[in-house]
Amino acid sequence: MKKITVIDGQGGKMGKAIVEQMKKQFPRQEILAIGTNSTATAAMLKAGADFGATGENPVIVAARDSDLIIGPIGIVIADSLYGEVTPAMAVAVGQSRARQLLMPVNRCNHQVVGCNSLSLNEMIAQVIEEVQNCLQP
Repeated sequence: MKKITVIDGQGGKMGKAIVEQMKKQFPRQEILAIGTNSTATAAMLKAGADFGATGENPVIVAARDSDLIIGPIGIVIADSLYGEVTPAMAVAVGQSRARQLLMPVNRCNHQVVGCNSLSLNEMIAQVIEEVQNCLQP
């Protein structure tokens, strides 16, 4: 079984939606939810994540041995998510050997040019498709 980590911040809306869809599609897959704040962590746990943690050190530790990291693109940009992503978090995720599924959320002064403006549900559908590809032996 692969180690899947979902990282989110702010209110955890994106992470919550990802965890809900992942649990529907892959009910036996364990999911670690890491929030940059306790509100985001709580939202992802409520959505069905198996484990949860909050803050910089859990991101750094999970980045070491995760197989797949899912979250907004801001998790690899220092000081993004209105300052919730520390430089150490961004470096840990960016240098992780894990496959990273980063969703292009064009907020917080970061715009990903060339990406289609998809709804959150459309982005999550694409994430679920990529996870399916990753989980296949």
